[in-house]
Amino acid sequence: MPEKLATSKESASVIIATIEIFRSQRKLADGAIEQTSDENLRKSLDENTNSIAVIMKHLAGNLLSRWTDFLTTDGEKPNRDRDNEFVDDFPDRAAAIAFWDRGWAKVFEELGKLSDADLFKTITIRGEPHHVIDAIMRQVAHVGYHVGQIVQIARILAGDEWTVLTVPRGGSKQFNEKMLEKK
Repeated sequence: MPEKLATSKESASVIIATIEIFRSQRKLADGAIEQTSDENLRKSLDENTNSIAVIMKHLAGNLLSRWTDFLTTDGEKPNRDRDNEFVDDFPDRAAAIAFWDRGWAKVFEELGKLSDADLFKTITIRGEPHHVIDAIMRQVAHVGYHVGQIVQIARILAGDEWTVLTVPRGGSKQFNEKMLEKK
């Protein structure tokens, strides 16, 4: 566990930054999902790759487990069926998106309740103690990993129909100039 605690100002910025990172990751994933047909949402690249729908189900299940009663119960809830998260049993796209939305809503709801005083409280995940800030950083990494998968799979399946969600290849100079104009 960390020896030095962050100051109140530093702590508040961690919570705000985490919310912004999650908003950005959600926006990126949603942009990829929107570009994905119903058929491709459920298509695996090969037998060892999860479909976008399965990744959405797993990530939402993880978010619901970790963030429900975040400060008071273990992050691995007894009713979570992680293995089933890797089975695409959604009846349709709307059901996949509804579950996805539930997971994200829980994250933002619980992050909104946190204060500076909570960052160095101890919570458990699978019985292991973690400071809240460590659990948050662990979740940021997990979300980023799976959002990257969603975007890459969507991009591959879209082929030439893909609309770039970030800075397009060869467009860094123009992007940077545009950002500087905003200042």
